[in-house]
Amino acid sequence: LPGRRWRIGTKHPVNQTIDECCAIFRRMGFTAAAGPEIETVYNCFDALNAPADHPSRDPKDTFYFDDGRLMRTQTSTVQIRTMLSRKPPIRIVSPGRCYRRDTPDATHGVHFHQIEGLYVDKNVSMADLKNTLEAFAVEFFGPGVSIRMRPHFFPFTEPSAECDFSCVMCGGKGCRVCKNSGWLEILGCGMVNPKVLRNVGLDPDEWQGFAFGMGIERLTMLKHRIGDLRLFSDNDLRFLKQF
Repeated sequence: LPGRRWRIGTKHPVNQTIDECCAIFRRMGFTAAAGPEIETVYNCFDALNAPADHPSRDPKDTFYFDDGRLMRTQTSTVQIRTMLSRKPPIRIVSPGRCYRRDTPDATHGVHFHQIEGLYVDKNVSMADLKNTLEAFAVEFFGPGVSIRMRPHFFPFTEPSAECDFSCVMCGGKGCRVCKNSGWLEILGCGMVNPKVLRNVGLDPDEWQGFAFGMGIERLTMLKHRIGDLRLFSDNDLRFLKQF
């Protein structure tokens, strides 16, 4: 009699999305960078120009240790570490796990994954940022996806923008998912704030850069039509076997 077949596992859908995003950005000349999940206040907030009274610093929103360190709330910390240790030009993406004090529900969790990008060189502009994000949108979601950028505020970028992708559920026609707007908010982005460049020892008159960041779970949910964030951490084989 033939032996039983080994049940071979598959890569988690979140990891599949990370790999796909990294591959897309690698084709644009980016390299992947990693950093520790336990970080300093300086790398997570001070160096990124977050004011002392910024809500994200509050212990109600961030996990702190007794020694003052914290669980990183964003992978922007990897960008700071990279700029402190390497000279420009720099072109990296930093995928990884982040932590925030949130009440778990269908769209929020105490831990989640982000991928952030950083490009620092001479004569970098918003046009370079927009072209990069447009290329990513088409590569990840397919032809026909367009983007729009809306003015916003982030302490670490100036100017800053929210970037929306045309709704992948309805093709931009309007549906329940996009609240009949035809657009989905996907990521935050902007030109690296000159104060951040100075904090890592770079002259903003010589070097410019752009940065962006997006949630991996959100990308995965949209691409695979998944309705609940908690499914990613439930270890339910009925769900995981679909990938």
